[in-house]
Parts: sequence; C-alpha cells; structure tokens
Amino acid sequence: MPDLLYEKRERHALFTMNRPERLNALGGTMMADLAAALADFEADPAMRAGILTGAGRAFSAGADLREMDRRNADRGEAPAPRRAFDPAAMLPFSRSRKPFIAAVNGLCVAGGLERALDCDIRICSTEAWFGLFEVKRGILAGYAIHHLARLVPFGDAMYLLLTGDRVEAAEALRMGLVREVLPPDDLLPRAEAIAAMIAANAPLSVEGSKFIAQQWRQLQIDESYRTGEWVSRAVLDSEDAREGPRAFAEKREPHWRGR
Repeated sequence: MPDLLYEKRERHALFTMNRPERLNALGGTMMADLAAALADFEADPAMRAGILTGAGRAFSAGADLREMDRRNADRGEAPAPRRAFDPAAMLPFSRSRKPFIAAVNGLCVAGGLERALDCDIRICSTEAWFGLFEVKRGILAGYAIHHLARLVPFGDAMYLLLTGDRVEAAEALRMGLVREVLPPDDLLPRAEAIAAMIAANAPLSVEGSKFIAQQWRQLQIDESYRTGEWVSRAVLDSEDAREGPRAFAEKREPHWRGR
C-alpha cells in the first residue's frame, strides 16, 4: 500500500496521507508518492482542485522523529546536513497553479500543520487539533516560521511557535487557522463541495486569482528562507537537536542543555 493515496474524482483529486500506524508522519515513501501524484494532477486539465487529508485518526504528525533519531545515530558526531529550503519540494500546494483544500480530520501538528498551512483553504473536523511541537524536540519549525504570522495574528503565531501548546478546533477557528469546523462525517463532503464550486468557475480566472494572492503572501519570502537556513544550521547542529528526537524515540522527557 503506498504511503500516499491518490484518487481522481469528477473534477478534483483526493490526496490521502496513508501511514495511519505512524499518524501519517512524513516519512517512508510519502514524499516520492506525493511528487508522482502531483505531477499527474498538474498535467491533467480535467483536475481543477485538490483535497489533502489523512487516513485514520490523524491528518499528520509531521516529521517522523523515529526516522530522524536513526539518521542522527547513523551520522555520529558529524554535523547535521545543511538545511536548504527547497520550495519545489516543501511548498507543493501553494506553488501549484490549482487550488488545494486541506480537510483536517484529526491530529495536525508540526510538519503536518505546515502542510495544511501550505494549502489555500483549510477546514477541519471537530476531532482535529493543532500544534507546532518542534520547540519540545530541540528543532525548528520549517514552513511555519516563515508563513504562520502571514496567515494568523502575530500573537497567535508566536503562541503556537514558542509554547508548543495544543490548540483545539474551536480556537483554530477563532485565530483563522481554519475556515470551518464540521462534524467528522461532514468534513470530506464539504471539502468536495468547495472543490466543486472552484471547478465550476473559469479555470484561468481561478489560476490567476491564486497566482496573485500567493505572490502577495510570499512577497520577500526568499529573504526569510535565507535567514532561516543560517539559523537552522546553528540549531540543528546542537546537542539539543539530537536529544529531542532521541527522547521521543525512548518515550521520556528530554534533558535540555542549551547547546
């Protein structure tokens, strides 16, 4: 079974992150599966919108920390690989010319939340909850550091980034993180209804509207990425960056050293 399911429907496609046993953590073959699905989606003129969701009880738990811990152990004392931000790989939904809807069905944290943020429209079920837990693991958020304060009020963005607190669906709605909160059984039908409304409109008008809106949203973002790459090297080479994933894998509290 692939780590990402791709299903074409009448005029939209459903992308389902499919590692439910790992809470749809972004590991395994998911990135490769997504790249292949997106290439087909972009090339098919019948596909006018995409819906992103998760299998099981999670949307996505973000980076696979067990895989990260294994990579850290394998490289020993060598420095962390340079973290270059690759928009083509890391921002597939906002960079697509076609609109994407995130249908957040459950747990949506760290890189999982960042995938939802990269979509154009976000809706969630009453069972969804959100968080940016990187500060609890000694690492850095990626996309959210650069984009979250462009999408929600600055104070709310800082609260999420600095506390690592859990945010329930109602609070996510208040801060504008999602547009609607629905009963679980209504989530995908509503996402498909939104996709149908988009697909009923003139495709060039839709693509042009998205292009200009995303250009504003990402204005001067490359400067932020360059700064973030420098900061990330300092953080990810630290002892704490090794301790966070190790503590998660060992199911214990981390022991921070601040170095």
